[in-house]
Amino acid sequence: MLRTRFTETFGVEHPIVQGGMMWVGRAELVAAVANAGGLGFITALTQPTPDDLRREIARTRELTDKPFGVNVTILPSINPPPYAEYVQAIIDSGIKIVETAGSNPEPFLPYYQDAGVKVLHKCTSVRHALKAQRIGVDGVSIDGFECAGHPGEDDIPGLILIPAAARVLDIPMIASGGIADARGLVAALALGADGVNMGTRFLCTRESAIDQKVKEQIVANSELDTQLIFRTMRNTARVADNEISRKVVEIEKSGGTFDDVRDLVSGARGRRVFEDGDLDAGIWSAGLAQGLIHDIPSCAELIERMIAEAEELITARLASAVVA
Repeated sequence: MLRTRFTETFGVEHPIVQGGMMWVGRAELVAAVANAGGLGFITALTQPTPDDLRREIARTRELTDKPFGVNVTILPSINPPPYAEYVQAIIDSGIKIVETAGSNPEPFLPYYQDAGVKVLHKCTSVRHALKAQRIGVDGVSIDGFECAGHPGEDDIPGLILIPAAARVLDIPMIASGGIADARGLVAALALGADGVNMGTRFLCTRESAIDQKVKEQIVANSELDTQLIFRTMRNTARVADNEISRKVVEIEKSGGTFDDVRDLVSGARGRRVFEDGDLDAGIWSAGLAQGLIHDIPSCAELIERMIAEAEELITARLASAVVA
């Protein structure tokens, strides 16, 4: 058993988190993670309306009696979703853990705090983590440059970012980016984290509601099979290497603007990848951890394996390296 500040603060058995993933964070995956002792997050904006989110929360509760949470990612948008209504749906549904990402969560913190909701905020830099701590979140997820999705603009990998954040933070911190197995978990703990967040690894599990061809592609891919898009726009995103992501990079290199790639990177096209298995329909998030993923286990198998191997690494291999 691995006990950390994270497991104690957020009331979960294992220091392993399945973070929010657009089109992926649904009841079956979240409940499977929860039943295995990890912390899973429903992705709020995967649900078309706040009422749909209420129904998805209820559906998850039919599948597990363990703790789980909801992810709310706030990003700039021409037609922003009704974030306040999603927050109210979370509170009304009795959810007690929320993962926030994107913009500053401060405007919504009083509502969460009044309802007894613990907030875990995703950050890509030490300065953002310190700001999150100052405004009163209960924990942070620090995302290294290896991660899928938006790694920020500092390009700091986890080997540096995790201990740099651990040195100055007082609240629990979990590490994200490039983690897919027990070695990553133990390394993160050694670097000062209190647990790990995994996206790409949970994307490639049996309960993940994406097309089997996408999972098989993740297994086939290596750590070299990602692209960094939106670099020229200072909104970097790490996505899987495919025909579309390569085209976006080429357009950017030739001086193109967001309007020139808008159709290529639309969420609707990315959703087709996950739902139809058309690997070149659009862009889809995947991290460098692809190079460490070689199977498609159930969430229970994955978490049990990680914990057992982590305990063996800590108590046997590493302990034996210490000579009196």
